[in-house]
Amino acid sequence: MTKTVFITGGSRGIGEAIVRLMAGKYNVAFTYHKSRERAEALEAELNSRFGGVLAIPCDVSDENSVRTAFAAARKRFLDVDVLVNNAGVAYSGLLSDMTADEWRGVMAVNLDGAFFAIKEALPYMLKKGEGCIINVSSIWGVDGASCEAAYSASKAALIGLTKALAKEVGPMGVRVNAVAPGAIDTDMMHCYTPAETSAFLAENVPLGRLGTPAEVAAGVEYLIDAGGFCNGTILTIAG
Repeated sequence: MTKTVFITGGSRGIGEAIVRLMAGKYNVAFTYHKSRERAEALEAELNSRFGGVLAIPCDVSDENSVRTAFAAARKRFLDVDVLVNNAGVAYSGLLSDMTADEWRGVMAVNLDGAFFAIKEALPYMLKKGEGCIINVSSIWGVDGASCEAAYSASKAALIGLTKALAKEVGPMGVRVNAVAPGAIDTDMMHCYTPAETSAFLAENVPLGRLGTPAEVAAGVEYLIDAGGFCNGTILTIAG
């Protein structure tokens, strides 16, 4: 029986690259929030080539919305064997200028969303005695970034969650890992000027270029398919 991958935030950027890489190998359920037309176009394209792809509207910061999304995936594919927590939002600015609502908004998507999805996926995985959870963190969760304190904190929390949960559920056959991408050529990087991007690359990225969503997706694929002895691993993909 074909296994099912559930990917949050799969309509664009890194999420879209993961959806594209998984399609044809797994059943793929992916969520989107605001990018309905893009998500439905991706679903139609991949179904015409492979079948077994389902786009689901979902606000990952809302526990009921996540529950409904998993119910839709189960109705189509029975249950979820692999969970990729990719949905995320960024905030750039001084922490002293950030409001409490803005702080909570970042945490609600980047951290609470992962918690809600894991809570939905885990019971089946534990019952089956196998499963794979991958959290998409960030190099800023490892190193921190000036003017991105909330984003860095949320991604660092995902790393802590990954390492702790790996110890908690590893004995039951469920692996929990994370990828920590660096500067990747997605919409999140488009808020910076070319000069700012060049200066960052010169100072922080020995390879001297932005990464691609496909390169992050390849890291996720490794942790799903080839990294069978990886548990609690934080795979840095940062050039």
